[in-house]
Amino acid sequence: MPADAIVHVIDDDAAVRESVEFLLRASGITARTYDSASAFLHALPAVESGCIVTDVRMPGISGIDLLRRLGEMRIKIPVIVITGHGDVPLAVEAMKGGAIDFIEKPFEDELLLESVRSALNRSRESAGREAERTQLQARLSTLTSRERDVLNGLVAGKPNKIIAFDLAISPRTVEIYRANVMTKMEAASLSELVRMALVAGVLE
Repeated sequence: MPADAIVHVIDDDAAVRESVEFLLRASGITARTYDSASAFLHALPAVESGCIVTDVRMPGISGIDLLRRLGEMRIKIPVIVITGHGDVPLAVEAMKGGAIDFIEKPFEDELLLESVRSALNRSRESAGREAERTQLQARLSTLTSRERDVLNGLVAGKPNKIIAFDLAISPRTVEIYRANVMTKMEAASLSELVRMALVAGVLE
């Protein structure tokens, strides 16, 4: 779990906010509280990482509405929703809306902590993947159009002769392009090149 991770606690009930904040801080986890989803959205531009713990039933913007807005904004912060007893339909709707977990009130302290730790680890891994993706896309942008054609053939599993036939060039020329691609992508093997292509979005 990243040391600088922050848990953003959103609940219109002051007692719940304070209780969750105390629990998190006692466990060495930094927490910030908001009395509404609107207050959190106002602060969102300054939010860099971490996770969100939000009540699902709140006046104004509900937890479900918040999930919808985060989705529209393509915000990737993991969200845990807190639901009242019997709010199974809302919990299901929240999970469909992108929440990674839901916890039913009243909840055990350790259950919430376990969910938060998992969410924070996921947030760190997601940030790492995004940084790698950006780096690999930058390398991809250095390829010529013909090198990109050869790359597409390689990640499709085609041998050099087939790539050469498809592109109407000689197998030797394919080998040259292939060497250039490996060098520019900084790939030590074909399998590593394929993994890079997958991360960068060449393969979906």
